Amino acid sequence: MDPAGKIGPILKLLTEYYGDAHVTLDFTNPLELLVATVLSAQCTDVRVNQVTPAIFSKYPTAAHYADAPLEDLEQAIYTTGFYRQKAKSLKAIGQALVSNFGGQVPASLDDLVKLPGIGRKTANVILGNAFGIPGLVVDTHVSRVAQRLGITRQKDPIKIEFDLMPLVPQKRWVKFSHQMIAHGRGICAAKKPDCPHCPLRPYCDYGAKVMGSAA
Repeated sequence: MDPAGKIGPILKLLTEYYGDAHVTLDFTNPLELLVATVLSAQCTDVRVNQVTPAIFSKYPTAAHYADAPLEDLEQAIYTTGFYRQKAKSLKAIGQALVSNFGGQVPASLDDLVKLPGIGRKTANVILGNAFGIPGLVVDTHVSRVAQRLGITRQKDPIKIEFDLMPLVPQKRWVKFSHQMIAHGRGICAAKKPDCPHCPLRPYCDYGAKVMGSAA
């Protein structure tokens, strides 16, 4: 079955099994989500949520990040890993927001990707969850699940995003991303996918091969 033929049943099953999937980073405004998303690189959302309340309190505006000594930022985010690079990124982002956007997080993909270290994935996270603007997030989970399902043959995240955009109705982009991430975390793991218990297996190229060889 080609991608266009299988996407309908896949969307229905994703909604059936992951209807309440949502962003798992805690935030109350676009800047907080931007910061949390930067910190989530190579770190669990659970860990990020443990440290962000103190960070958000200490650095409530873009100007606070722009003006913060790197040593202070590093100490504040130390437990999220890669703290030196993340601190540099947060400071540079704060400076760019102050200089180019009046200290506000812009609500357009073109503007967001102009921020230091911000790519389409992070931009789409912010658009979809902070502004309610459709954005299709392609992280490692979405990439892996989409490839295994056979709804893309691409390996590059941007090319995967552009493959999925015409397949998935725009109004479903945000929810679809969350549901695919939930499936990737819970069933379709990188090393040991639980194909026998996967609700998407009837429409999965990878699952058909695995279960076929098992039989």
